[in-house]
Amino acid sequence: MSPLNKQQLDQIRDERREQIKQAALKLFARQGIAGTKTSMIAAEAGISEGLIYRHFKSKDELFTALVQELMEEAAREIEYIHHLPGTPFEQIKALTQNMLDENNQHTFMLIQQARKADKVPEQVAQILAQHSAHVLIDKLLPIIVKGQQAGEFSAGDPRELLSWFFAVISSLIMQEQGNEEYGMPDVDVLMRMLSK
Repeated sequence: MSPLNKQQLDQIRDERREQIKQAALKLFARQGIAGTKTSMIAAEAGISEGLIYRHFKSKDELFTALVQELMEEAAREIEYIHHLPGTPFEQIKALTQNMLDENNQHTFMLIQQARKADKVPEQVAQILAQHSAHVLIDKLLPIIVKGQQAGEFSAGDPRELLSWFFAVISSLIMQEQGNEEYGMPDVDVLMRMLSK
């Protein structure tokens, strides 16, 4: 068997780093930073705890890297919504579907955990301030205003409408599965909160 070349080693390293991040994402989303130990992440990833430290200096660095990536991705998603074809209603519906998508729930759960944590690394606090809920809502206000003008959304303070809407979605996401008996509500049910 021939030795691995640099490209193969880099690919293995990148795959292992991604494996660690995915395991950490699930645990940080459910347990928060304080409730997650690197031993738990290692067990979830199926690796030794020492291997985590070959990729990240500390649990805080891993948490910070995840929050940074996720907030940048969320900001790109918000920008992308403005370029989607369709009405304002359809654009907000697409964003809502994306947020509630099973593949994205841990992402939004982790962001909520970071926002409500008593103590986070300083860099995470800066990232969260830079990408605060107010900043994200500000970016969506033009869509809501346009939808109100077109008669698609309820009248009223657009910031208030979005704030309540996202508060409900955040609450549902933090429950992870929605109501035990009925699961998550259909996106159309949630969209009725905004529509006339």
